[in-house]
Amino acid sequence: MPKHKYTLFVIIFISSFTISQNKKLSYGNPSEVNIDSLYIHTKVDSIINLGIQKEAFPGARILVAKNHKIIFDKAYGYHTYDSLQKVNLDDIYDLASVTKIIGPLPALMKLHSEGKLDLDNPFSDYWKPWKKRKDKKDLTIREVLAHQAGLNPYIVFLNEVYKKNGKLKKRFIKKKASKRFKNEAYDSFFVKNRFKNKVFRQINRYKVSDIKKYKYSGLSFLIYPDLISQITKKRYTNYLQKNFYSPIDANTLGYRPKDKNFKNFIVPTEIDTIFRKGLTKNWVHDENAALLGGISGNAGLFGTALDLAKVMQMYANYGIYDGKRYISENTLREFTKIQYPENENRRGLGFDKPMIGNSKLSIKEAYPAPEVSPESFGHSGFTGTFVWADPKNDLIFIFLSNRVYPNRNHRNIYNLNIRPKLQQVFYKAIKD
Repeated sequence: MPKHKYTLFVIIFISSFTISQNKKLSYGNPSEVNIDSLYIHTKVDSIINLGIQKEAFPGARILVAKNHKIIFDKAYGYHTYDSLQKVNLDDIYDLASVTKIIGPLPALMKLHSEGKLDLDNPFSDYWKPWKKRKDKKDLTIREVLAHQAGLNPYIVFLNEVYKKNGKLKKRFIKKKASKRFKNEAYDSFFVKNRFKNKVFRQINRYKVSDIKKYKYSGLSFLIYPDLISQITKKRYTNYLQKNFYSPIDANTLGYRPKDKNFKNFIVPTEIDTIFRKGLTKNWVHDENAALLGGISGNAGLFGTALDLAKVMQMYANYGIYDGKRYISENTLREFTKIQYPENENRRGLGFDKPMIGNSKLSIKEAYPAPEVSPESFGHSGFTGTFVWADPKNDLIFIFLSNRVYPNRNHRNIYNLNIRPKLQQVFYKAIKD
């Protein structure tokens, strides 16, 4: 190719990529983006209907965007197995661990973009209690975000509010709100304000493993809302709303949806027989997040599929959405790449990534679908949620369900490989 033609090709390619980044999501037909419409509808319907039949979930919500066009947008089944309330397109879901990449992570990335957070500095530079802990004082932000620090996966803080006889400790839980008991975990279930300090003390004291290898841990995400507030001097929830959710027009994203009087239906999660003694609806499912008043970095965020897609599209655009930059490109590229592949750790910084060698694995072994690009990233949630962005293929995949209804023993969403199979459909439907 002559040099001037090659230069022209590069200019056209860069220009089209920039125009693509500046776009916001809009609705389109699968044919516009070279996808077989009949194939995706037939296959997805089949997989979802089998899932409902096998009680993997009572209902589900799927949204897929290709080249900034929403080409699949469907709701299936019901909120519960009694088939009373159909799943609607604008239903709000408990996002569970998807909270990690839609809640604290955009804030942390913005702070990194602004030079206020150095990934290779000790976490203790920003969270002072760790300065006094020999096993934690030198752990870096990078190690912690990549699940490479040796932190314990989880602490069941619910154990702290119950006596041995199974009754609640009145010094931590009250039935009525007061100045010292403002954190509402459930209807008529108020947690002592200072219980958060107990949570932090336990995390600070919990022993860290000497072996530095991949170990998924949600503990640091309980800390991030306070850490972000300390750095920004802003309320964590206000900071997210002002800098991300409101400008991107993702207005259902947020914590404690019961307080917001949404007209949308909120999908219930589990019939809780241990903690809440009833159906968990409008309240976060995760017990640790609940004991923090529903506002945490590990869980607690609620939202619709469309609003999730907007944030994931911004990520896939490496920080730009509808012409506005939210996070620097360098930051997003750094956070979404594998950090410790030499340790067989597939994780990015906060983000989940495909398994190493994923493309060579079968659908049963792969995570997520084998066809996703190595550049892709996302996260799953315990309640049955899953979001994934693939910048190379410009494909956003959103799957929402309440697989923990009526209880968390329902595991057919995993046994049937529902989410990888659904995601795979959209890659196989791309025409050559």
